[in-house]
Amino acid sequence: MKNTIGFIGCGNMAKAMMGGLTKSELFKPENILCFDPSEASRIQVAESFGVNVLESNMEVAEKADYLVLAVKPYLYYKVLEEIAKSVKPTVIIISIAVGIGFGDIKELLGKDIKVCRTQPSTPAFVGESDSTICPDNHMTTEDIEDVIAMFNSFGKTEIISEKLMEVVPGIASSAPAYVMIFIEAMADAGVLHGFPRDQAYRLAAQAVYGSAKLVLESGEHPAKLKDQVCTPGGTTIEAVRVLEAKGFRDAVISAVDACALKSLAMGKK
Repeated sequence: MKNTIGFIGCGNMAKAMMGGLTKSELFKPENILCFDPSEASRIQVAESFGVNVLESNMEVAEKADYLVLAVKPYLYYKVLEEIAKSVKPTVIIISIAVGIGFGDIKELLGKDIKVCRTQPSTPAFVGESDSTICPDNHMTTEDIEDVIAMFNSFGKTEIISEKLMEVVPGIASSAPAYVMIFIEAMADAGVLHGFPRDQAYRLAAQAVYGSAKLVLESGEHPAKLKDQVCTPGGTTIEAVRVLEAKGFRDAVISAVDACALKSLAMGKK
């Protein structure tokens, strides 16, 4: 592992990543460099994680061995042009943006340097991100292992090909939003039948958490696990019947497809 990691941008995802990195002790707080135009964000990360807040994006780029571009996709072009003359030739750029490819980053920097495209998710805040990474062909096995270690510090990590990067939001990084709606809807139904809201949220959230853990740890197909709950003539199969009649499965597939198509369209701008 190299010595320093820099963050350009100190938004929610950067904060989640900093939290995982400091907790895992992969980097000393003073070796986590960052800058954000928002003074409030700079103060918050300094107080929360003890990281080293610098004076500009360029200064972060000059000193970082790994450089995380933690800004919105529409700001990438401006930021990359700004730091082009400052980045080390040996740096590993870690992009977390949808729609910004290897070629875009290298062209704007004017350097054929190492780039790793990634997609973490907001459950990184609790150490449960379902991150994906896509290293370019200049990265060594050691480089890739180092990036995996970073992302494993706040969740689980999968390596995928670049052609799938724009599909990731649909089934992973955007998925917490769908799940939150599902939890909220289940809790609302509980409230409808007399549950206190806080208790309904806890029960619904634990049901989702436990179900996901069962899929991951059992290795069984989700359909088989679903069938184990659906006893003949029982309450669960009645609920499943209604979900199917209301187009639940089709709605989920359509939502994921729409998210993926939006991501692909962003990559063509």
